[in-house]
Amino acid sequence: MSQNDRPVPRLDLAPKLKRPLSLWNPLDYLRLLYWVFYFPQALRWYESTFGGESNLEDAKTWREKWELLRQNPVPRQLILQALVLIIVISIGFNILLEHIGVPINWSGMALGVALGMVSAVVSGVVSGVLSSVLSSVAWGVLSSVAWGVLSSVVSGVVSGRVSVVVSGVAWVVAWVVAWVVALGVVSGRVSGKALGGTLGGAFGVMFGLLALIMTFNMAFGVTSEVIKVAFGGMLRVALHVAFGGAFGMMLGVAFGAVLGMVSGVVFGVVLGVAFARPENWLFALPFTLLQRQQQNRQFPHITPLPLPYLSSQIANWLRRDWETGLHNINQLLRFTLQFIPVVKAVNRVLAETPKEQLIYRVAQLSEDPSGWMLVHFASASLSEVMKSKSVESFLFIPWKQQIQERFQTEIRLNTPARASAAGFWYLHEQKPHKATKAFAMVRTLFYGEEMFTLAIILTTFDQFFYTIRSLAEIASLKLPPSPNPPLLRETTWKTIASLRRVIDDVQVVQNSVSRSARSFALNRALGELETILDTPDILPQAERNLIIETAQSWQESLLQVTGKIGDISITQPVTNPYVIGDPVQGNLFVGREDIIRQLEELWVKGNPVQSVALYGHRRMGKTSILLNASNCLGSKVQVAYVNLLRIGDCSQGVCELLIFITDAIAKTVKIAPPADRDLLDLPYLTFGRYIEQVIANIEGGLIIALDEFEKIEELIDAGNINQDFIGFLRGMVQMSSKVAFAFAGLHSLDEMTQDYFNPFFASIIPIRVGFLSLGATRQVLANPDDDFLLDYKPGALDRIYELTHGQPYLTQLVGFLLVRLYNDQVFEIGRPRDLMFTLEDVATVINDPEFFSRGRYYFTGVWGQAAQGASGQQEILKALAPHLQGMNLDTLSQETGMDETILQEALKTLERHDVVREIDGCYCITVELFRRWVQMSFGGKG
Repeated sequence: MSQNDRPVPRLDLAPKLKRPLSLWNPLDYLRLLYWVFYFPQALRWYESTFGGESNLEDAKTWREKWELLRQNPVPRQLILQALVLIIVISIGFNILLEHIGVPINWSGMALGVALGMVSAVVSGVVSGVLSSVLSSVAWGVLSSVAWGVLSSVVSGVVSGRVSVVVSGVAWVVAWVVAWVVALGVVSGRVSGKALGGTLGGAFGVMFGLLALIMTFNMAFGVTSEVIKVAFGGMLRVALHVAFGGAFGMMLGVAFGAVLGMVSGVVFGVVLGVAFARPENWLFALPFTLLQRQQQNRQFPHITPLPLPYLSSQIANWLRRDWETGLHNINQLLRFTLQFIPVVKAVNRVLAETPKEQLIYRVAQLSEDPSGWMLVHFASASLSEVMKSKSVESFLFIPWKQQIQERFQTEIRLNTPARASAAGFWYLHEQKPHKATKAFAMVRTLFYGEEMFTLAIILTTFDQFFYTIRSLAEIASLKLPPSPNPPLLRETTWKTIASLRRVIDDVQVVQNSVSRSARSFALNRALGELETILDTPDILPQAERNLIIETAQSWQESLLQVTGKIGDISITQPVTNPYVIGDPVQGNLFVGREDIIRQLEELWVKGNPVQSVALYGHRRMGKTSILLNASNCLGSKVQVAYVNLLRIGDCSQGVCELLIFITDAIAKTVKIAPPADRDLLDLPYLTFGRYIEQVIANIEGGLIIALDEFEKIEELIDAGNINQDFIGFLRGMVQMSSKVAFAFAGLHSLDEMTQDYFNPFFASIIPIRVGFLSLGATRQVLANPDDDFLLDYKPGALDRIYELTHGQPYLTQLVGFLLVRLYNDQVFEIGRPRDLMFTLEDVATVINDPEFFSRGRYYFTGVWGQAAQGASGQQEILKALAPHLQGMNLDTLSQETGMDETILQEALKTLERHDVVREIDGCYCITVELFRRWVQMSFGGKG
């Protein structure tokens, strides 16, 4: 069987340990010691396999760290075993040194052991158990030996048995060896960042220069100390100052450069050896050369020096079986430092990969945590980065920056393989705008368009991440459509679909006028975000952080309005908030902001206050406006409301009318009215004096609101009050800048039939009360009060407006019957249903005969008004009722048989009363429901 026909071996480089380490097994201590110095990756594997993640780094307080350590026996036991190793090996090794004649200061050794133990415990709690075991064992063992030897040497200097030169050299060498070896061991624990080990020699030179400065300081300190002892007294001190300083300067000038260079190079080489571990590479070399075809050979764990033939072997694995080759790559990256051969092999194979498989393979490469540096160096040059880092590690080198600029270390997009890898790398680095540029280079490849679209969407999220502070900004997001299957990132697109639903719900929260709709939308959005945040692991690593951070940001924005919107739960029949008989007051009064603004300008901001006439056909809300005006306009204006329909026929004449008005004023301004007898004897004089008294005792303005003003005309026509009452009212209007009248009725004053109303024309400002706008109608329906729990589909709201044309009474009636429909279905019949009213619900209540029966007060009122004034109005309505689209003037004239002049006058009156409107030359009934009532009541042809 040829080599290419053999199955690709599946590497398993993890430690072959099937049980936790034991405190009582000596072999386990040897195993742990081997791991520390020759297999540091095993410690991470051991901690995750048998103890899970201790998460000590995530704990914020010492108490939390100790509690986590107490609850998890595996990391706690590792620290205990590290302490045992420090003590046993330090004592044993120092006994051996003492046995061969090396003097040991046991107190110094004890200090070294103590340092190692403190390092183990503190590092274990602060930085995590893995760091503590690696650093404390290596540092503790070596520092205890160094302290034992050095303290003996120093004591020998003091006693005269050891020279100063020996002491200085011993001090420097012992500490450098201890530090370098420990540093080399600790560096091996970061197996995924093999680049640092590869450049260990270059970084070692930098550390060597630092150590050189420390060495010279120490050497000159010891030399001056010898001079002081030799000469003694003041002379010795003077000579020490002069000679020591001069000698130090000469030595520094003459030999500093040479010694510094030599020491730096030597120290750099030593440190480089500590990182590179060439002895480990040499040990593996025979096996590599003699058995390179062996399927499951052992790999060295702590040398980053590339093994011969390894890059070719990895490339061969990837070509023959990409899936197994990726598994082997991840094994090498997790348990060895053979990063350079892996990078070379991956780049070689990606360059050969067919374009239809390229993006898919790069995506697979990025799925493992250890593969991200491979993705990076699949688009950036590893050799150029290594050269740049080597130059950067030198502290003093001429033209460093210029030299570094010559190296091409940036991401490259000049080939499909590099552009694909760059796209995934930029997503991982949370730079989606750069990923968009990279994926744009490979849009034509299989999955290329999908990744390009994903990058655009993530760029949109990223652009708003630091600027979104309100729900309006979330609601304004416009995302491009998702691609069609087959999909490379199916779970990602499902998550993005959830985020799209969040945007839709946020739009409801922003735009809906219903508190319940906003609450339900808010809860849905928070639920979607919670699901995303609870399952982050289902997302690929490349885009995971961007999506999770976006979801967290949106969640914070939504939670800020949670308290304002609240949660909704319906467990009992909904209280019907719609008013279909009485005037609407308090919070239920909505949709007339335009008229309230006009009244504010005339009564609050104007000086003097102006008298107005509110006119419009029946049940348009004129009474509601008058009753709510005072509350809406604040304390500067008081409104005394008088409903003239309640005064009867005024059998006592104008005196009875003025008594009725003064009682309303007294109730408003809290000033006792005049006696009834005074008003009966001298009505006008008594009323005028009372008004003067009121003016003198109020701070703001007083509005005397006379509702149903047509009653005055009826009383005059009936002879119950004199016509001079109108002249008296005109005088009262002009009496003071603090008093004004508000007349409300079906007609404007210029429609009054008698000439005695003419004096009012010049001093009364007419305000037409017409239909509600579409927005006001939606507001009335969807948000009648703060506790309304139901909502409307947008189509249902639009349909109600089409039927009512914003007529307030009919709008309230439809809403009233819809709430009753909901309560009947849910709490009477027991049929579960949605909380949103639909088009079908609107049709149900409109087609119910009860609707026209309940609305008869409006329908008959408008019909009765059409019988007054210009003749022929009702005939026109009968003719128009069967025609939904209306009729032109000629057809209408033929249908009714009316004279053109009479027809024109009747149409003008109907238009003025908002009963009929003209659209493109055709006349039609304005309110669809009234048209149906006329057709139903009086018949006609459709």
